[in-house]
Amino acid sequence: MNLDKTQIPRIGVRNAIVLALAQAVNGSIGAMAISMGALAGAWLSPQALGLATVPVAAYSIGAAVFALPVAFLSRKFGRRASFIIGALIGVFGAVLAVLALQQGAFWLFCVANLLIGGAGAFVQQYRFAAADTGSDKFKSRAISWVLTGGVLAAFIGTEVVLRTKDLFLPLPFAGGFVGMAGLLFIGIFVLLFLKPVGQSHGVAELDLAPERGLGTIIKQPVFIVALLCAVASFSLMTFMMTGAPLAMKHHGHSEAEAVLGIRWHVLAMYGPSFFTGALIVRFGKLPIIAIGLGLLIMCASVALAGLELWNFWVSLILLGIGWNFAFIGATALLGESYHESEKNKVQGLHDFILFTLVASASLASGAVLNIYGWNGIATVLIPISLLAILSLAWLKRVGRET
Repeated sequence: MNLDKTQIPRIGVRNAIVLALAQAVNGSIGAMAISMGALAGAWLSPQALGLATVPVAAYSIGAAVFALPVAFLSRKFGRRASFIIGALIGVFGAVLAVLALQQGAFWLFCVANLLIGGAGAFVQQYRFAAADTGSDKFKSRAISWVLTGGVLAAFIGTEVVLRTKDLFLPLPFAGGFVGMAGLLFIGIFVLLFLKPVGQSHGVAELDLAPERGLGTIIKQPVFIVALLCAVASFSLMTFMMTGAPLAMKHHGHSEAEAVLGIRWHVLAMYGPSFFTGALIVRFGKLPIIAIGLGLLIMCASVALAGLELWNFWVSLILLGIGWNFAFIGATALLGESYHESEKNKVQGLHDFILFTLVASASLASGAVLNIYGWNGIATVLIPISLLAILSLAWLKRVGRET
């Protein structure tokens, strides 16, 4: 049954709240996997520290591999069912990580992180699900609302790690993955309250344009720039965040300080979401994306200025805020490139490309850190951010229409 237009905002608000809560719980697995992954990887492979970031890269590979299946499952079974399946995949990955740590099996641990990353791919789709109903202005706000759940995720994930990682000593980090499985079960319960909207929520009636092929869609300047800015912001954020815990430990800071650094970073990633949507509505997508990319350049500058604890923490905070502005803006911009009937295939392709490159950034992070040090990682942010800013200027010049 088709819904009256007056019902769309009510359903949209309800689902945005549910998804924000699910983001707070299930979204915490990202911070947990990243804060524990490289450190646990170094523990499992002490003779090959260049491999330490491979488990974090495996997390990103999992997000890329599962990006297209998420879109397929969402289209076939609906958002709620697919998101619950994703959480169950994460539970299995967390249990497998504990088993890998018990056996001292580095590559099995990488497989576990790949599955956890697969669960993360489903979490990434929460932002798209929030934009399933309502006007273009509401969609920007809804995406922002959902990502505010990451503020709680920053506390929940890192607090669970700090309180549980040593529960099973002399087996480090196993308790953290047990805690991760528990959080995912809570997330499944939250997702049961998500109201299915499918294709009959009223918006489809307003979208009378014929469905286009992917080849036509991806040639649009707006798609190219949205993808470039999303890839630049997310890949650079992952590139720097992956290497940060190892760099902090290498330069004399404790594991606890490294985990807290990730907490401040994740807070900075999601905290601005309380007002990012409103800023996009007021000033437009392109200016907000540009500000985010500028903050990534500032982040690199602070990191290059020194190796004190404040340098690491402030650079990670700027990294998080820059990602928030650039990525939310790019996600909203992507919505201009497709019609309602095209959303699943475009979103799936977008996230497949995005997380494939994010995975490459994670793998590169360990190698660059090992060869060029923390300054080498920070330097990479500057030219790529400038390239993305130039793409915004190009889009403004050529326009967003095909």
